[in-house]
Amino acid sequence: MTERRIPGHARSGLKHWVLVAAGCAAVVGGALGATSATGAVTPGQAAAEPTARPVPSSVPPPEVDLTKAHLPLDCGPFPVAVGLKASAVLDGEPVTVAAAHCQADMGTPPDGVFLVAAGGAPVALLPDAEGLTVTELAIRSDGSIRGRARGYSSPDVPRFSPDLQVELVWTRTGGAGGPWTKTEAAAPVRTA
Repeated sequence: MTERRIPGHARSGLKHWVLVAAGCAAVVGGALGATSATGAVTPGQAAAEPTARPVPSSVPPPEVDLTKAHLPLDCGPFPVAVGLKASAVLDGEPVTVAAAHCQADMGTPPDGVFLVAAGGAPVALLPDAEGLTVTELAIRSDGSIRGRARGYSSPDVPRFSPDLQVELVWTRTGGAGGPWTKTEAAAPVRTA
Protein backbone atom coordinates (compact mmCIF):
# COMPACT_ATOMS: atom_id res chain seq x y z
CA MET A 1 0.00 0.00 0.00
CA THR A 2 1.40 3.38 -0.98
CA GLU A 3 1.12 6.48 1.09
CA ARG A 4 -0.80 9.39 -0.45
CA ARG A 5 0.94 12.68 -0.19
CA ILE A 6 -0.94 15.94 -0.33
CA PRO A 7 0.77 18.47 -2.60
CA GLY A 8 2.51 21.34 -0.83
CA HIS A 9 0.12 24.03 -2.07
CA ALA A 10 -2.87 22.15 -0.60
CA ARG A 11 -1.41 21.78 2.90
CA SER A 12 -2.12 24.40 5.53
CA GLY A 13 0.39 25.17 8.19
CA LEU A 14 0.79 27.57 11.06
CA LYS A 15 1.63 30.48 8.74
CA HIS A 16 -1.61 29.97 6.82
CA TRP A 17 -3.81 30.03 9.92
CA VAL A 18 -2.05 33.08 11.36
CA LEU A 19 -2.80 34.97 8.13
CA VAL A 20 -6.45 33.84 8.20
CA ALA A 21 -6.86 35.02 11.80
CA ALA A 22 -5.21 38.38 11.01
CA GLY A 23 -7.53 38.89 8.04
CA CYS A 24 -10.63 38.14 10.12
CA ALA A 25 -9.44 40.50 12.86
CA ALA A 26 -8.93 43.27 10.28
CA VAL A 27 -12.46 42.86 8.91
CA VAL A 28 -14.06 42.84 12.38
CA GLY A 29 -11.97 45.82 13.50
CA GLY A 30 -12.90 47.80 10.40
CA ALA A 31 -16.58 47.07 10.92
CA LEU A 32 -16.45 48.18 14.55
CA GLY A 33 -14.61 51.40 13.71
CA ALA A 34 -16.97 52.59 10.97
CA THR A 35 -20.19 54.52 11.50
CA SER A 36 -23.30 52.88 10.22
CA ALA A 37 -24.59 55.94 8.36
CA THR A 38 -21.59 56.92 6.29
CA GLY A 39 -19.12 54.09 6.64
CA ALA A 40 -16.42 56.62 7.58
CA VAL A 41 -13.97 55.72 10.31
CA THR A 42 -14.60 57.69 13.49
CA PRO A 43 -11.88 58.84 15.87
CA GLY A 44 -12.01 57.51 19.42
CA GLN A 45 -14.81 59.26 21.30
CA ALA A 46 -16.23 58.91 24.76
CA ALA A 47 -19.45 56.98 24.80
CA ALA A 48 -22.40 59.32 24.88
CA GLU A 49 -25.03 58.94 27.55
CA PRO A 50 -28.21 57.47 26.12
CA THR A 51 -31.05 59.94 26.06
CA ALA A 52 -34.65 58.88 26.40
CA ARG A 53 -37.04 60.47 23.95
CA PRO A 54 -40.76 59.93 24.04
CA VAL A 55 -41.91 57.82 21.14
CA PRO A 56 -44.81 59.47 19.34
CA SER A 57 -47.79 57.23 19.79
CA SER A 58 -49.87 56.81 16.72
CA VAL A 59 -53.10 55.20 17.70
CA PRO A 60 -54.54 53.33 14.74
CA PRO A 61 -58.03 54.39 13.80
CA PRO A 62 -60.80 52.06 14.91
CA GLU A 63 -61.69 49.48 12.30
CA VAL A 64 -65.12 48.29 11.36
CA ASP A 65 -65.45 44.52 11.73
CA LEU A 66 -65.72 43.37 8.12
CA THR A 67 -66.70 39.85 9.12
CA LYS A 68 -70.06 41.21 10.30
CA ALA A 69 -70.64 43.26 7.14
CA HIS A 70 -72.34 41.65 4.17
CA LEU A 71 -70.43 42.91 1.13
CA PRO A 72 -72.71 42.86 -1.94
CA LEU A 73 -70.75 40.42 -4.11
CA ASP A 74 -72.40 37.53 -5.94
CA CYS A 75 -69.82 34.81 -5.31
CA GLY A 76 -71.99 31.73 -5.49
CA PRO A 77 -70.35 28.94 -3.46
CA PHE A 78 -67.09 30.87 -2.98
CA PRO A 79 -66.32 32.98 0.09
CA VAL A 80 -65.61 36.72 -0.07
CA ALA A 81 -61.95 37.69 0.45
CA VAL A 82 -60.81 41.17 1.47
CA GLY A 83 -57.56 41.99 -0.33
CA LEU A 84 -56.95 45.55 0.90
CA LYS A 85 -58.49 47.74 3.55
CA ALA A 86 -57.98 51.17 5.09
CA SER A 87 -59.65 52.65 8.15
CA ALA A 88 -60.24 56.20 9.36
CA VAL A 89 -62.71 58.36 11.19
CA LEU A 90 -64.89 60.31 8.75
CA ASP A 91 -67.45 62.78 10.06
CA GLY A 92 -66.85 61.49 13.59
CA GLU A 93 -67.67 57.90 12.64
CA PRO A 94 -65.21 55.00 12.17
CA VAL A 95 -65.26 53.69 8.61
CA THR A 96 -63.32 51.08 6.69
CA VAL A 97 -62.80 51.01 2.95
CA ALA A 98 -62.28 47.49 1.63
CA ALA A 99 -61.32 46.03 -1.74
CA ALA A 100 -62.95 42.60 -1.85
CA HIS A 101 -63.38 39.82 -4.39
CA CYS A 102 -64.69 36.30 -4.64
CA GLN A 103 -62.07 33.84 -3.44
CA ALA A 104 -61.90 31.56 -6.44
CA ASP A 105 -59.56 28.59 -6.72
CA MET A 106 -57.92 29.88 -9.89
CA GLY A 107 -57.25 33.23 -11.50
CA THR A 108 -57.57 36.75 -10.13
CA PRO A 109 -61.19 37.78 -9.83
CA PRO A 110 -61.97 41.50 -10.08
CA ASP A 111 -62.30 43.61 -6.96
CA GLY A 112 -65.18 45.67 -5.69
CA VAL A 113 -64.48 48.62 -3.37
CA PHE A 114 -66.87 49.16 -0.48
CA LEU A 115 -67.19 51.79 2.25
CA VAL A 116 -68.36 50.17 5.48
CA ALA A 117 -69.45 52.27 8.45
CA ALA A 118 -70.09 50.88 11.91
CA GLY A 119 -73.63 49.53 11.98
CA GLY A 120 -74.42 50.64 8.44
CA ALA A 121 -74.86 48.90 5.13
CA PRO A 122 -71.81 48.84 2.83
CA VAL A 123 -71.74 51.47 0.10
CA ALA A 124 -70.38 50.21 -3.23
CA LEU A 125 -67.80 52.68 -4.49
CA LEU A 126 -66.51 50.45 -7.31
CA PRO A 127 -68.55 47.48 -8.50
CA ASP A 128 -66.65 44.30 -9.31
CA ALA A 129 -68.36 44.31 -12.74
CA GLU A 130 -65.86 46.99 -13.86
CA GLY A 131 -63.21 44.25 -13.97
CA LEU A 132 -60.45 46.06 -12.05
CA THR A 133 -57.92 44.57 -9.64
CA VAL A 134 -57.20 47.07 -6.87
CA THR A 135 -53.51 47.32 -5.91
CA GLU A 136 -53.54 50.32 -3.53
CA LEU A 137 -56.19 51.83 -1.28
CA ALA A 138 -56.02 54.71 1.22
CA ILE A 139 -58.18 57.24 3.02
CA ARG A 140 -56.59 60.69 2.85
CA SER A 141 -56.64 63.31 5.58
CA ASP A 142 -58.96 65.49 3.48
CA GLY A 143 -61.59 62.71 3.58
CA SER A 144 -61.08 61.54 0.01
CA ILE A 145 -60.46 57.90 -0.82
CA ARG A 146 -57.70 57.12 -3.29
CA GLY A 147 -56.85 53.90 -5.01
CA ARG A 148 -54.85 52.40 -7.83
CA ALA A 149 -55.98 49.47 -9.91
CA ARG A 150 -55.04 47.40 -12.94
CA GLY A 151 -57.50 46.81 -15.73
CA TYR A 152 -58.03 46.02 -19.41
CA SER A 153 -58.52 48.32 -22.38
CA SER A 154 -60.75 45.87 -24.25
CA PRO A 155 -62.22 42.38 -23.97
CA ASP A 156 -59.51 41.18 -26.40
CA VAL A 157 -56.71 41.75 -23.85
CA PRO A 158 -55.72 38.48 -22.11
CA ARG A 159 -56.96 38.39 -18.52
CA PHE A 160 -53.50 37.46 -17.22
CA SER A 161 -51.93 40.65 -18.59
CA PRO A 162 -53.68 43.89 -17.60
CA ASP A 163 -52.69 46.74 -19.89
CA LEU A 164 -54.14 49.72 -18.00
CA GLN A 165 -53.23 51.36 -14.71
CA VAL A 166 -56.15 53.29 -13.28
CA GLU A 167 -55.92 56.04 -10.65
CA LEU A 168 -59.17 56.25 -8.68
CA VAL A 169 -60.37 59.08 -6.41
CA TRP A 170 -63.66 59.19 -4.52
CA THR A 171 -64.79 62.49 -2.99
CA ARG A 172 -67.92 63.27 -1.08
CA THR A 173 -70.16 65.87 -2.69
CA GLY A 174 -72.55 67.93 -0.65
CA GLY A 175 -70.64 67.63 2.64
CA ALA A 176 -71.08 65.03 5.35
CA GLY A 177 -73.55 62.33 4.44
CA GLY A 178 -73.57 63.29 0.76
CA PRO A 179 -73.04 60.87 -2.12
CA TRP A 180 -69.58 59.78 -3.24
CA THR A 181 -68.30 60.83 -6.67
CA LYS A 182 -65.68 58.75 -8.47
CA THR A 183 -63.07 60.19 -10.83
CA GLU A 184 -60.58 57.99 -12.65
CA ALA A 185 -57.63 58.42 -14.93
CA ALA A 186 -56.34 55.47 -16.94
CA ALA A 187 -52.88 55.18 -18.47
CA PRO A 188 -51.23 52.30 -20.36
CA VAL A 189 -49.07 50.01 -18.26
CA ARG A 190 -45.42 50.46 -19.11
CA THR A 191 -43.51 47.26 -19.60
CA ALA A 192 -39.75 47.01 -19.51
